[in-house]
This record gives sequence, C-alpha cells and structure tokens, in this order.
Amino acid sequence: MSLINQAFKKTKKENRPALLTYTVAGDNNKKKSLEILNSISRYADICEIGFPHNTPIADGGQIQSSAYRALKNGLKIKDVFSLVKNFKKISKNKPVILMGYYNMIYQYGDDNFIKICNKVGVDGLIVVDLPYPENKFFAKKCKKKNICFIQLISPTTSKKRMKKIIQDSHDMVYYISMLSTTGGKLKVSPNKIIDRYLKIKNINKSKNIVIGFGITDKTIYSLKKADGIVVGSALCKEISKSLEKRQNPVTNVTKIVKKLREKIS
Repeated sequence: MSLINQAFKKTKKENRPALLTYTVAGDNNKKKSLEILNSISRYADICEIGFPHNTPIADGGQIQSSAYRALKNGLKIKDVFSLVKNFKKISKNKPVILMGYYNMIYQYGDDNFIKICNKVGVDGLIVVDLPYPENKFFAKKCKKKNICFIQLISPTTSKKRMKKIIQDSHDMVYYISMLSTTGGKLKVSPNKIIDRYLKIKNINKSKNIVIGFGITDKTIYSLKKADGIVVGSALCKEISKSLEKRQNPVTNVTKIVKKLREKIS
C-alpha cells in the first residue's frame, strides 16, 4: 500500500480528515525550506511541495511571493529533488507530493523526471497544466514507478467527465473548491463546498478526495467531512509575514499547522 493510501487509512481510523500542507521548495532559502518541512511534518499527514515557477497558472499572490523568493535565491529543479531526498532521510514514512507545471517535466523528459522522483522518494505528483485525458499516458508511467498521479476536478467539471477522471485516478483526487487562484477568499460558503464535495464523493466512495483552495484556520473546521484538506497560501503568507517582521518562519508556520491540526482532530 502506498504511503498516501496509508496516511488516509490512518486518518479515517482516527475519524478526521488528513491535513495536507503546501509550501514552496526553497522558500525563503534551501536550508529554511527543509527546516520548515521537517517541523510542520509533525502535524501534517501529507506534505505537498511546490516547484517555484515564474509563470504560474493557478497560484495566487501568496504562493507567487514564495516562488519569487526561492527563484531569487537561485533554486533549481535539482534542489527540489535534494530537498525531498533530505526530508525523506528524516521522515521516510511521511508522504511527499510534488506540485508543478508540465514544462519543467518536459525539459527533463517524462521518463527521466519520473525516475528521479522515484529515486528521491516522491510519493505523488500534481501537474496543474496536464489535464485529463491528455495526462493518461503520463499517469500510467507514474503508476509503473509507484508514483501516484493526482487528478484535479473543479466546480465546472461535468458529472460525466468527473466519473471518468475519478475512475482513472490513483490514490487521491484533488477537488478545487472554487473558481479562483490559490489563496483567494472563499467565494462559496463552506457548507456549499461540502455539499458539492459529498456529491463527488458519492461517485466512488473508495477514492480519497481532498479539498483545496482558500482554506484557512477559520474555515477548516466546516470542511471536516472531507477525506483531506489542503492548506497552502496561509502558510506562504505566514513565511512572508515572518520575514518582514524578522521572525523565525519555522516557528510561526509550525504554530499555524499545529492549530489547523487541532481544529480537525
């Protein structure tokens, strides 16, 4: 059983959703990025790590600021792999999902990229701009190397298409809660998001489906019925705030993740 599936199995036994954290690799530098990851992984069930990118599609301002800091500090793709490798030395059983854009993978070549992911300990991949069904071939390659390819669905995905995506998915499906970039204020009430989510969940109850976009410590409790909840922009925002105030981002981000975990436990 994959580490991602194991994480969901554990949280279901504990009668709570899995907490997924998202931070950008190399924010604000390589050393701090690893320290943040090591620290928050005590409270997070699954750690998502973003590839810093200078032309993002779905990333809002908070994540863009994180990516800018990382790129400014000279972070390269090989550094992202090093980060995962070093993190896995300490937390080998904590699932890691890499999130990024296909042009980075294309530069490496699909097979080479997947091979390196497998070697350093990546458990899953989210490729924002590689939608279904164009991702079918790539997803199959991932599966062969025991890497979970995570499909995305949104409020505008038709039921017919949703059924196909969920049927074709691996260990986890990511439901984008609203039509916005990441970190936007929730435009839809949490109750409406959960109603939509439960309809999606009913399509195939055996699949792990998580909710992401616009989630903070104020809204997370209302989404407790989900299999998992992703929080990213709130953490990137805290890193920015800590740096502005010349405080330690490791301590401050960990406090937020601990608080998030307490709200859903």
